[in-house]
Amino acid sequence: MDLASIADALADDLTPLRFGDPVTHVYNPLLYARDLHHAYLKRFGKGPREVILVGMNPGPWGMVQTGVPFGEVAAVRDWMKLTGKVDAPTREHPKVSVRGLGCPRSEVSGRRLWGWARDTFKTPRRFFARFFVVNYCPLAFLEESGRNRTPDKLPAGERAAVIQHCDVALRRTVERLKPRFVIGVGRFAETRVRSALTDMDVTIGRILHPSPASPAANRGWAAQATAQLIDCGVKLPVANCGAVAVG
Repeated sequence: MDLASIADALADDLTPLRFGDPVTHVYNPLLYARDLHHAYLKRFGKGPREVILVGMNPGPWGMVQTGVPFGEVAAVRDWMKLTGKVDAPTREHPKVSVRGLGCPRSEVSGRRLWGWARDTFKTPRRFFARFFVVNYCPLAFLEESGRNRTPDKLPAGERAAVIQHCDVALRRTVERLKPRFVIGVGRFAETRVRSALTDMDVTIGRILHPSPASPAANRGWAAQATAQLIDCGVKLPVANCGAVAVG
């Protein structure tokens, strides 16, 4: 299966699932942002990749808006130069409207991750020649307040139903891209990677999640992520590694 087929199959598998309180709205950008998500896969997801970075699930001002993992609008529109139609979700939360590439808000996590990719590799071509970025779970879970509820906070039964399908999609993605390294962005993603890929011949590691809710991430996330990737065995451009050593 190619990556677009894997994404479409995962969207179909997750659609029948239902979630209870405190979740009031569930967004699936693989459906309403399918056009832009497929544009990302088509342009950047061909051929083997050395490293896959695996995030947790969409943020309200990132992948929820663009269909791209950690998809901060400016990075998707101006750095990756992607375009595509984004519709509204079936049930839109009044505090989290979807405006696609016209969204005026910036997601900090995505700005940090894609800013690191830009500063380290300069161009999307150079970054995606070796790396690819996916989210383990493509669903965003919103509470009545508009708060983003992460998959690890779902009740056990709901979480198990999500994991069942997301594990399959992750394995298919790894089989397709044949990476040497699969790196979880944050503890939850690393845990799911280790569980889903337990019998696969890949090196698994973790980098700090770039969320502004993490005090550690607010103290120079890019330098820490670089050092952690190097510790995992990933080779990075010399100039960037040198900057880390000096700072």
